[in-house]
Amino acid sequence: MSTPYEMSDDLPVYVISVAAQLSGMHPQTLRAYDRLGLVSPGRSQGRGRRYSMRDILALREIQRLSQEEGVNLSGIKLILDQHRELEQARRLIAELHAEVAQLRVELESTRAVAARLAELRRSGNDTRSGREGLVPVRSTRVAVWEPMTGPSSGSGQPRGDT
Repeated sequence: MSTPYEMSDDLPVYVISVAAQLSGMHPQTLRAYDRLGLVSPGRSQGRGRRYSMRDILALREIQRLSQEEGVNLSGIKLILDQHRELEQARRLIAELHAEVAQLRVELESTRAVAARLAELRRSGNDTRSGREGLVPVRSTRVAVWEPMTGPSSGSGQPRGDT
């Protein structure tokens, strides 16, 4: 939500009488569906049920499956559970796709840096050309190469790890 006046489909705002009217069901039916775990509305501080628009849509789907398709309540529960799992899997897939895309960008960037470093390393062995090169920096763990900037770069000797 970008402003405080926008409402999410998951925001529990409708009391049971309004939810029953919006879904075309009796409030007792909504209570029974809550007990069966078909639709689990939010609760107010006084423990009253508060239905979201997503809950209302689920109630309408339950009614459609029951009346038009002839599915019993246990079958409806299985269908709704499968829908929830599918939505979770879709969200996870979307997150993983975004992560893979980010990793691809980072990989290409790393490859570009590695190619540039390899180029600098090759040209760094020929300091007579006046081109910028690399000098080895000794480390207790790994060898590190740093760019040479010419005569002001010091002795041109490998530096110890600081």
